[in-house]
Amino acid sequence: MGSSLLGLVLIAFASTYAAVLVAAALIGMGSSVFHPESSRVARLASGGRHGMAQSVFQVGGNFGTALGPLLAAFIVIPFGQDSIAWFSIVALLGMVLLTGVGSWYGKTLKLSVSHAEERKAIAELSRRKVAKTILILITLTFSKHFYLVSITSFYIFYLIHTFDLPVQTAQLYLFLFLGSVAAGTVIGGPIGDRIGTRRVIWWSILGVLPFTLALPYVGLFGTAVLSVIIGLILASAHPAIIVYAQSLLPGRVGMVAGLFFGLAFGIAGIGAALLGWLADATSITFVYHVCAFLPAIGLLAVFLPEMTKPKPRPRQKNSATIAPSTDHLTR
Repeated sequence: MGSSLLGLVLIAFASTYAAVLVAAALIGMGSSVFHPESSRVARLASGGRHGMAQSVFQVGGNFGTALGPLLAAFIVIPFGQDSIAWFSIVALLGMVLLTGVGSWYGKTLKLSVSHAEERKAIAELSRRKVAKTILILITLTFSKHFYLVSITSFYIFYLIHTFDLPVQTAQLYLFLFLGSVAAGTVIGGPIGDRIGTRRVIWWSILGVLPFTLALPYVGLFGTAVLSVIIGLILASAHPAIIVYAQSLLPGRVGMVAGLFFGLAFGIAGIGAALLGWLADATSITFVYHVCAFLPAIGLLAVFLPEMTKPKPRPRQKNSATIAPSTDHLTR
């Protein structure tokens, strides 16, 4: 959070391209360091509802991202670049909140945590099968975030180019899409807890394909409606992918979160650069025609194994601490 705060202050007063790059790097580093460990905290506090915890955790970031276009439209554009400095107050408040969270986290980590049930759930999977499954999840993450970056980075330009919208109005349409992404993130986790993360992954990535194929051919109203549907369906996959991968590698919660969040951010950055080059070489409309086929990669989800869902341990109501499970020893 400190790195993000410094980045926000620097970008507010950056007067050169190099300063903007340094500020963006500080914000990116702050985000990348934050996500793996905070995902681990969320799982630790989940009470066995891992999908719900992951969704609630991720929706904070998605909600902040959704507010970005509104803040740009109604604060940064009217009041100038210096107004970005006020956003650093949010980072400062985050640091204060994390003081309490860190205290609870440190005490909770002292408790013995058993992964016996999760290991039992994947006992039938060989190491080769686990590695193959992780590779499939990485590929699905690529297709999801490569398509998402085509909207988050170029949606405004597409709307301006295709429908001749002013910048502020285009920002509102982007907010509509990002808000649907936040809503989809909230929905995906609890549904995965109920019906299984594999089914959510399968439905969300492949199920969005008809809508992405139709998007380049509809009018302004249709574009708005389809973008909301796409955001809702596609965003539900990310919490499910992370929870599914964490189940494949019990005890490696932070590493898995770092891997998939890092891939998501990295793919977004590389994808933005590649799609920007493609748009310059062809047109922004052509970019959307090409990206419409990316969700077809979701067909790979058919190779994901169906795993037995480990049962959450019952909570002890009359104890200040949570004793580690010893059922597997007595059996």
